[in-house]
Amino acid sequence: MEVKKSIVLVTIDCLRADHVGFMGYPRPTTPFLDSLASESMVFSKAIVAGAPTYYSFPAILASRYPLALGRDVLGLAPGETTLASTLKEAGYATAAFSAGNPYLSPRFGYDQGFDVFRDYLHDEPSPSAERQERTVQQPGWSSRFNRKLQQWRPAMGPLRPVYDELYFRYCQRATPVPSTLDELRRFPAADELVDHASEWLTSLGERPFLLWLHFMDPHSPYYPKPEALALMHREPVSPYAARYQNSSWNRSDIGASRLMRYRDEVVALYDAGIRWVDVQLARLRDNLHASNGWDNCVFAVTADHGEEFLDHGGRYHPPSRLSEELIHVPLLIRAPGTEGRVNTPFSMVNLAPTLLEAAGVAIPSEFQGSSHWRASQNVDSFDDIVVSESVAECTNPFRSRDRMGARFLSLRESRFKLTLQFDPPAEHLFDLESDPGEQAPLAAGAQKGVRKRLLERAKEHLQASRAARNSQLRLRARLRDLQLEWSRSFPRRSEI
Repeated sequence: MEVKKSIVLVTIDCLRADHVGFMGYPRPTTPFLDSLASESMVFSKAIVAGAPTYYSFPAILASRYPLALGRDVLGLAPGETTLASTLKEAGYATAAFSAGNPYLSPRFGYDQGFDVFRDYLHDEPSPSAERQERTVQQPGWSSRFNRKLQQWRPAMGPLRPVYDELYFRYCQRATPVPSTLDELRRFPAADELVDHASEWLTSLGERPFLLWLHFMDPHSPYYPKPEALALMHREPVSPYAARYQNSSWNRSDIGASRLMRYRDEVVALYDAGIRWVDVQLARLRDNLHASNGWDNCVFAVTADHGEEFLDHGGRYHPPSRLSEELIHVPLLIRAPGTEGRVNTPFSMVNLAPTLLEAAGVAIPSEFQGSSHWRASQNVDSFDDIVVSESVAECTNPFRSRDRMGARFLSLRESRFKLTLQFDPPAEHLFDLESDPGEQAPLAAGAQKGVRKRLLERAKEHLQASRAARNSQLRLRARLRDLQLEWSRSFPRRSEI
């Protein structure tokens, strides 16, 4: 009987495909993963099923399109079949360590199927953070003067940008600065997660396991480890400079042309975050080697979405965009004795079944995706039209009313990509061979056959999404939301 393989699933928040060495990036962000890629299956056109995080992970963990249960349902439904629940039923030990992303929490069902689930969301603040909070000075004459200027601002006319710049610089100087980058970091760094994961692994003995690690090091605000900056051959960055760069990048009062002056430094901080994850993944591999777990392990590394650095005039990863820098992610799957490169589109809705087949575990019938593991051995043997979807204006999904906006779709095949916006209606077709940056959509009359094929796939996806909707799972998810809303509106006496 074939021995079932363990699975390590690594997801890295905001990691765009073109910032990874084995995908062609010239900077040394991923030397360990680059070496691992030579003995892995690399899916060079892996596309997320939705972006950002809350529209990406239902596909990754439950092989289900993000809006399949309705736009108002977020996360995983109670009792939904997932990669973790499937492996737990198969006798696997299961653990997840997620670095403080609020959308990957029990609130949205992501603890289901895990024996150990740690999301770091309720950890006590560090003493340094408490000290920083206590050092904030009480408002003085300068603050009162600035409040008065704020009242006069609407009447300043052309002088408003000058005032805004001066006020921004004043705020940066007036706000206390911590002594280290670690004190500025919002999320636990990759070394902390690997420490906890390695401790858990030592307790398992010979039992097969699923380990899911979700890293936030490349996520904004960008405060990398100083050691990672050194590894990227960058000069040390002071806490003040790093905070100034992040605050400047986050400004809403200046346009893309002025933001461009900060881009290179911000990207350098982002790249250093990637490098620190790479360093810690090498350490995790060494720990698996030491415990004899590496040779019987499927090791997968991917991302939930990418990050924009003014590629289309924007920043971060809003749900109103499904451009390549946001939906194209790296994906390598390392299993002993298998290597190659798949250069056709691969939807992340197929990831969980593909991992299960690679590990020798039966695939649940509830999964919407299918395994591409055997097909990937015959490189380029499949060429799917990959669907990505989101709700365009859902920037705060904690508010259920924000989830009910218009759907946004992307249909991606090897060469062409169609984006569909429903309110207001808009349709753009791109030729990714001649225009990989999606800067110039094709004319409305161009490539009619391609446009027809992709529109038919969009119609098929929308019809299937409604026809195959699991009403029981949807009801459970809605009841969970209502219970949470009720508990917030009417807290227990002990919570008042």
